[in-house]
Amino acid sequence: MQILNRKTTNTQNRAPERVLQFGGGNFLRAFADWMFDVLNKETDFNGSIVVVKPTKRGDYTELKEQDGLFYVALDGIRKGKLVSNLILVENVSRVIQPYNEWDTYLKLAESETIRFIVSNTTESGIKFSKEDSLNDNPPHEFPAKLTIWLHHRFQYFKGAKDKGCILLPCELIEQNGAALKATILQCAKHFDFSNDFISWIKEANYFCNTLVDRIVSGYPKERSQEILQKIGYNDKLLVAGEDYHSWVIQGPEIVEKELPFAQTNLNVQFVKDARAYREMKVRILNGAHTSLVPVAYLAGLRTVKESMDNPLILQYVNEVLSEEITKTLQNFPEEELTNFVNAVLDRFKNPTLKHFIISISLNSTSKFVARLYPALKEYSSNENKLPKRIVFALSCLIRFYKGEFNNKTIAVNDAPETLAFFKNIWGKKEAKEISYKEMTQTVLENTAVWGTNLNVVEGLADTVAKNIEAIDQNGIETQIKDILEIE
Repeated sequence: MQILNRKTTNTQNRAPERVLQFGGGNFLRAFADWMFDVLNKETDFNGSIVVVKPTKRGDYTELKEQDGLFYVALDGIRKGKLVSNLILVENVSRVIQPYNEWDTYLKLAESETIRFIVSNTTESGIKFSKEDSLNDNPPHEFPAKLTIWLHHRFQYFKGAKDKGCILLPCELIEQNGAALKATILQCAKHFDFSNDFISWIKEANYFCNTLVDRIVSGYPKERSQEILQKIGYNDKLLVAGEDYHSWVIQGPEIVEKELPFAQTNLNVQFVKDARAYREMKVRILNGAHTSLVPVAYLAGLRTVKESMDNPLILQYVNEVLSEEITKTLQNFPEEELTNFVNAVLDRFKNPTLKHFIISISLNSTSKFVARLYPALKEYSSNENKLPKRIVFALSCLIRFYKGEFNNKTIAVNDAPETLAFFKNIWGKKEAKEISYKEMTQTVLENTAVWGTNLNVVEGLADTVAKNIEAIDQNGIETQIKDILEIE
């Protein structure tokens, strides 16, 4: 089997370097790099990517050895049908390790063609450190490295407004563009850079808030030999992900104009405010996970795919989304919400992704508050009744946190104090020291667990207590059917 590189594939990269990318891990390669590759192949974008290693350890040796080439395997369910694609991504031009190539890194700032900056340095990557110094070459934190690069660019081009950049951070934090801009400005002041530079950062650069979404599972060990035989190359950087993808970008019109995604079928949206889309994602996609986990697990299912193959669970999740959660997202057209719900259900049915429910259940109490509780409150207020399916998820969650069901141990994973609380309260219930209602009221009012008192929702404690008792007396399947009104 041949080594994958530009010589063996007869693949040349003559596109000018237009993208500076901090990070070369699985996600960026199967998401941003793949998208820019589509732009190259389907539009006149004509740009290649320079990958910068944001941390000291390693230098992306394999990416260098393969001349920036790698395959992306994408699989999923689209409108009920299995789709699979295998794409050779050809647009990475080179790799720079600033810890060894600081001068080369700064020299890149003198490039006429660099316009876009992409990053994925983890949720903790966008932060300021007063320990960073101009003499570090490079400083430790990513924003400090970027600030010095931008300052070099500002000086080289003498503050030219058209040499500013469009920044597209992919870190999974809210308002990531605004956070990066604020940190850059903080670094600029820390380094005692001029007011003219600070004005240039504000006026000539566009920091976009973005929302990224694609499950990337990494190197597909179980089917790697099959894929490698198909492509005919030994690709050490082969990366697998789901077919579904979404990139929501909040920025001025110039960003949409310079990124011709509209000429492709890529799911990229340019919006005025990404916060509403983040809320939709959290409530529908993440809310679906959080409502599914305790119900499906108590029903004896162990993966998301198994759950979607179960007619009762599929109907339950579908109704949670379409009958309750979407009714609290009134800023979106019904068609857009319906399409997103259908896309989420298709993603859950993906046979190539093996998502274990017990893994998703990590810190389910805080996830419930962040993902489902806002919808529960708004639905109750708008409809003058409780959303029975979301309430049922909460009931199953509390039952799940007993740590046992049908004489089988459940490996609940949460903060030690939360686990200790549930062990104690369920112990009192088992000893018949308290009733289901008393236990439920105590659980819901524990602000240390939820961050708020859930008992403020009228009728919630009574309904949850009845659900839990019914599950113990009649079994989980009977209660799911009752919630779904199936005889």
